[in-house]
Amino acid sequence: MSKISYQSKQFGFILVLLLLSSCNQTTETVSLCFKKLSNTSIENSEKSTPVFSWVVTSDGFNKSQSAYHILVASSVEKLNEADADIWNSKKVVSDKSSFVPYDGESLQALTSYYWKVKIWDESGIASKWSKIQKFEMGLMHEVNWGNSKWISLNKDSRKSEHRFREYITGSMDKPVMVEGYATSYFRSLVNAEKPIENAQVYICGLGYYELYLNGEKVGDHVLDPAPSNYDKQAYYVNYNITNQLKQGKNAFGIILGNGFYGQNISWKNDPESDRDLAYGPPAVRLLVKLKYTDGTETDFYTNESWKEATGPIVFNNIYGGDTYDASYELGNWSSVDYNDKSWGNAKIVSPKVTKISVQQIPAIKKLKELMPQNVFKAPDGDWIVDFGQNIAGWVKLNVKEKEGKLIEITTTEALFTNGKDIFQGSTGGGANGMAQIYKYICKGSDLESWEPKFSYHGFRYAKIKGISKKPDANMIKAVLVATDIQETGSFNSSDELLNKMHSISKWTIVDNIHGIPEDCPHREKCGWLGDAHAFCEYALYNYDMYDFYKKYMEDIRTQMRPTKGHNNPEIKFQVPTMIAPGKRTSTYAKLDWGVATMYLPWYNYLYYGDDAIVKEYYAEMKDLTNFYLSFKDENGIIQDGMGDWCPPRWDRKGNPSAMECDPIISANAYFYDVLGIMETFAKMNNDPAYQADMQKERQALKDAFNKAYLVNIPNTKHKWYQSQTATVQALQFRMVPDNDIQNVVNGLAYDIVEIKGGHHNTGIHGNRYIYTVLAKYGRADLAHQILTTPEFPSQTYVMNSGFTTWPERQFEWEKMEGPTNSLNHPMHSGFAAFFYESLGGIKSSRENPGYKEFTVNPEFSGAITNTEVSVSTPYGNIENSWTHKENILEMNLKVPFNTKAKIILNKSEFESLKINGKSFEDLQKVNKAVLTENTNVLIGSGSYRVEYSKH
Repeated sequence: MSKISYQSKQFGFILVLLLLSSCNQTTETVSLCFKKLSNTSIENSEKSTPVFSWVVTSDGFNKSQSAYHILVASSVEKLNEADADIWNSKKVVSDKSSFVPYDGESLQALTSYYWKVKIWDESGIASKWSKIQKFEMGLMHEVNWGNSKWISLNKDSRKSEHRFREYITGSMDKPVMVEGYATSYFRSLVNAEKPIENAQVYICGLGYYELYLNGEKVGDHVLDPAPSNYDKQAYYVNYNITNQLKQGKNAFGIILGNGFYGQNISWKNDPESDRDLAYGPPAVRLLVKLKYTDGTETDFYTNESWKEATGPIVFNNIYGGDTYDASYELGNWSSVDYNDKSWGNAKIVSPKVTKISVQQIPAIKKLKELMPQNVFKAPDGDWIVDFGQNIAGWVKLNVKEKEGKLIEITTTEALFTNGKDIFQGSTGGGANGMAQIYKYICKGSDLESWEPKFSYHGFRYAKIKGISKKPDANMIKAVLVATDIQETGSFNSSDELLNKMHSISKWTIVDNIHGIPEDCPHREKCGWLGDAHAFCEYALYNYDMYDFYKKYMEDIRTQMRPTKGHNNPEIKFQVPTMIAPGKRTSTYAKLDWGVATMYLPWYNYLYYGDDAIVKEYYAEMKDLTNFYLSFKDENGIIQDGMGDWCPPRWDRKGNPSAMECDPIISANAYFYDVLGIMETFAKMNNDPAYQADMQKERQALKDAFNKAYLVNIPNTKHKWYQSQTATVQALQFRMVPDNDIQNVVNGLAYDIVEIKGGHHNTGIHGNRYIYTVLAKYGRADLAHQILTTPEFPSQTYVMNSGFTTWPERQFEWEKMEGPTNSLNHPMHSGFAAFFYESLGGIKSSRENPGYKEFTVNPEFSGAITNTEVSVSTPYGNIENSWTHKENILEMNLKVPFNTKAKIILNKSEFESLKINGKSFEDLQKVNKAVLTENTNVLIGSGSYRVEYSKH
């Protein structure tokens, strides 16, 4: 295949992340070196505004930026201080080195620009100019799609008997046969008349697409583009095809599947969904912008001249799977010489699409292949393959069987408890009505290779029916398919149980990122808001999620609908549903789910320091906050909430009382925290009246909350908030009156140890914070005990039960016939932020977000002797590697250029402190370290060895 360059950041432009060697040796001991430059865009309806960031490394200590100078030009030749024709910021006195907003001439669509930057350090010493970077503007506006039209399949000509699938839900007596919308094949010839200088293609699929050029697939994306509320916001993708397009005739081909856009089968009988979950028949739009070497330009595009057909993919559904009938293969259908006389003409359609923007999040890709780890026969004689890891993706086949032979692969997450056969559980259809099954019908020639295109499953096991020999790695592999988010953080400790929990937590997240943060990769594939904010912080510690959560906030905004206030029904507020995006909606977003609308911008701001997301969605966040305030009763309590989802032994119908925490209590605790966030957001948006309102509401809720829920524990001197979860939340969100903090901490520990036998009893709300809270208040040993005890319901118990991702429910698995419900739910990964914020001790400052300033305060059990963490920031990586031996904590700490670290110490720790072998007093003579808050120490950039006594 020809090399394809994918331009991942267009609308406004390409993101460039390059390691640079642009260094300036300013003295014998000090140098400034640009390590990484990037630029990304913020879309503001009719305009796109770049922001610029750079990462600098420098020798020495306390190094920072005092000023910057950015140049942007229309050509490399003009990129100098005298001729920069787009933007010359001149010298700007500022320490801002991330998300610096563009402030130059209006940028034009489909235009390339060049930029570079230089900085001055804290002593006024200038760097050299960075290496030159390039960005390109995207289509930007509808008019730039030119004559490109939406095309769709005119005639469903499928004839295969295998085009049908069974559909049955719990409310149905027997299955019905369904076929869904057909997979479409489109092709067109174009003639590039002259030598080609540059060729770009822009494609928007309403439904998943794959693009082909001259018989080869363009790019490495799969399941493209990301799901959205398509009628309000669709996404296009840009590819550079300069190296693949030839002078002369070329053939473009598109395969178009249903994705979520055309998903018109599953969930139709769900009482919490729209009756028809499809937006309509899939459609696609394509534009090719071609520039010849002589400077002339031309466009090619989808229109009524494109040819259409159906082909071997005779069924595709995002839940059920693909069916491929090889007897209907089309040959080299996307090549120039193909005879398409039997093909019809595509239909021009006008789907409802309010806005098309570039897809700025990473694409979904095939990330990894997994080999069979065990193969055995089921009681019915079919083969079962265990891939050893629960993943999201599909299987890849290589088979040689007779013509017309049906091979059926049923994918599942689990076996029956006795281990003899697959247990379908949540992968067997149930509520969505479609079991996870892949079907391949052989053409009966040589070795046949196949993998699906338009569906993905959640599975570890594959049961194969219809093969004539035992499967092996040559016959079948599992393929991990997910959004290609880049892993940026790392954690490792002396405790292998914790390391394994970290690994499982990451697997559970990666498996559930497919353009949206999913609840699970099989039964629902839905963006439940409560799940999204439950694991958000852990995801941010581990992955580059900057663009991802910005995209998901747009999903939430486009999911909003007018909703009557509770106490004031005459007022309508814009409120999201429990799920975003899509037509499976559930109800309006209950308080503890809807707060994702405020938490996701808050976390993005806290971890990256860019306030754009806060300003972009402030009006929506403010309106939603007012909506929830309309539920306030006469006692000052907000009467709304979903609950602490999935605590031990809990089942909504079978055992609802196992949810120890009243949903109203946990929701109000969250809302107290959100009111503080909204107070900050109001200040950032110059809204002093609302800032004052939030401060007042927050204090009132704190008083009402403590009055209503803080109680004495009988026969003790302890207090708590009537459940582990509420108590943990009250401590985490600083709701506990100062004079009651120790009594409440003791009350939490008392319930864990004396009442629950050393175990947690929390669902997703409490589990996110319980270990962090215990460590913060001096009970790190208890936190470690809860996590590592092998008894139910600990995380170690779950691992010992054989799970490789976190299950949705907390059940005693060995007592069950098979593990029911989802076995891959990332809402349960949220607790693992504890590994970074407590064991690693790294947290961003709220006052100086984005790790411009951060705290260092490892809090850990005596059972852990060492920990290493790396946290990616807009300024470079924070690294902390510590060992604890004979009550001495020794940290090797790396503080990035242009940041400060605050080492949190108590009095005895401060008195024993040594940094790079020096006491604090001696350190101050050679370093600008600052004593703050009596015992904490603030240090600038550099590499440090920090030692102090820690018991």
